[in-house]
Amino acid sequence: MELDLTHIPQHIAIIMDGNGRWAKQRGLPRTAGHAEGVETVKRITEECVHLGVKYLTLYTFSTENWNRPSDEVSALMGLVLTNLEEEIFMKNNVRFKVIGDIKRLPDDVQKRLWQVIENTADNDAMTLVVALSYSSRWEITNAVRDIIWEMKQTNLTRATIDPDEITEEVISEHLDTYFMPDPDLLIRTGGEKRISNYLLWQIAYTELYFCDTYWPDFGAEALHEAIVDYQQRERRFGKTSEQVQTENETSK
Repeated sequence: MELDLTHIPQHIAIIMDGNGRWAKQRGLPRTAGHAEGVETVKRITEECVHLGVKYLTLYTFSTENWNRPSDEVSALMGLVLTNLEEEIFMKNNVRFKVIGDIKRLPDDVQKRLWQVIENTADNDAMTLVVALSYSSRWEITNAVRDIIWEMKQTNLTRATIDPDEITEEVISEHLDTYFMPDPDLLIRTGGEKRISNYLLWQIAYTELYFCDTYWPDFGAEALHEAIVDYQQRERRFGKTSEQVQTENETSK
C-alpha cells in the first residue's frame, strides 16, 4: 500500500529508542549512539515538514533518565546544547517547543532552549516539541497541583474545593501539552513494546506503532511505513464501525 498524502497524521509522537544498543552493536560508546540519533532527528523533522505533519513530539530525556550514569547524562545535556541549531528550524519554518521539568536542566541548556523557543515563535509549517526531563506521571501530578493551587487562590472564602470543578478540560488545559492536539500516531523504535511514562493522558485514543529499527537507523522509509500502517486503521474513538462509516459518508 502506498502512502496517502491526503491522510497524513497531524500529530506524530515518537519514543526514540535504541541509541545505546545501536552503538553497542558497533563497539562504540553509548554516547556515539545518542550523537547519531541527533542526526536522525534532523532527517525525520525535515521529512515530517515535507509530508505536512503539523506537530512532531520527541521523547528525548525522561525524568527516570536522571538515574543513568552521570557521564552519560552529561553527554546527553551536551548534545542538546551543541546540536540545538536554529538553522534546522528556520530553514524548514519549524516552531520549537519544550515540555517537561525544565528547571532540573543545567542553566546553560535552559538558556539555549528559551532562546530557540523565542526565535522560532513565528514559524508555522510545523511545531517540533521536545520532551526533556519529562514523564507523564510528573506532568499529571504537576497539573493537579496547579489546579488546586489556582482554585485555592480564587476561592479564598471557601473551606473546600468543589470536585465538580475538576473536569477533563481543566486537566488538559494544565498539562504541558495544552497548546497542541493529542497525538494521532505514536511510534516507538528499538523493538520494545511499552509506553515508558510518555503522554499517558494524551494517547487515550492514539494509534500505537512499534518497530524493531533502532532510532539511528530510522529514516524516511521507516517513517512512511509507520504512517501507511496508521492509514490502514479505523479510528473509532469508542464508536462502532457502522457509526464511523455513516459519519464519514455524511461529511463527504
